[in-house]
Amino acid sequence: MEAEQEMTRRRVMVTFDVDGTLIRSTGSASNHLHRQAFAHAFLRVFGLQNATIDAVQVAAERLPDMKTEMLKYAREHVEEIGEGLEVLPGVASLLDALSSSNVVIGLVTGNLEEIAWMKMDGLGIRKYFTVPNFGGFGSDHIDRGHLVKIAADRAKELYPEGFDLRVHVGDTPNDIKAAEYGGALAIGVCTGVFTEEELKKSSCGSAIILSDLTDSKTFMNLLGIEG
Repeated sequence: MEAEQEMTRRRVMVTFDVDGTLIRSTGSASNHLHRQAFAHAFLRVFGLQNATIDAVQVAAERLPDMKTEMLKYAREHVEEIGEGLEVLPGVASLLDALSSSNVVIGLVTGNLEEIAWMKMDGLGIRKYFTVPNFGGFGSDHIDRGHLVKIAADRAKELYPEGFDLRVHVGDTPNDIKAAEYGGALAIGVCTGVFTEEELKKSSCGSAIILSDLTDSKTFMNLLGIEG
């Protein structure tokens, strides 16, 4: 009976956006290390001070240099990774429940891959993610939709049998659009700056919008898994 249940268990893969979905910035030191790494890289590559992640559009041809400098700075200051960041309510419990149910869990984020995993490590939630770690990252492509596909391709290499359901969870319209473009069920969460209505409008109509990730049972039920 147990073997039969194992054979019929749904194969589910879930990817999460990072900032605004799993974690949030807090206080005057908001997302401290990431912002400092960006400012350091911009100074080293372009000779400009006080550049911010949000305000500057970097010339594409210099992106490899920017990434190199950002990672160098982040590695040298990794002990600061949790400063100005915190895990959002319910996230650790949900990740634990998914992991315990053999759901394959990865990331899809605009963060550089190494910095994304530094954040997961520093905030104590990397242990819940599938090993080997996988995902789609800003170091792979600038288009979020492609990142969903990249994550799926990497997961397929780890699990050649494929999945009955792929899901991407995020807090922005771009996450919703990316999920649908990448062939995943979109689950939006209102834990960032966008409202339920704004997230719904960004969808082709199939997205599911939650207020947050505090109700693990409801989330698991959406995946067809008993919570």
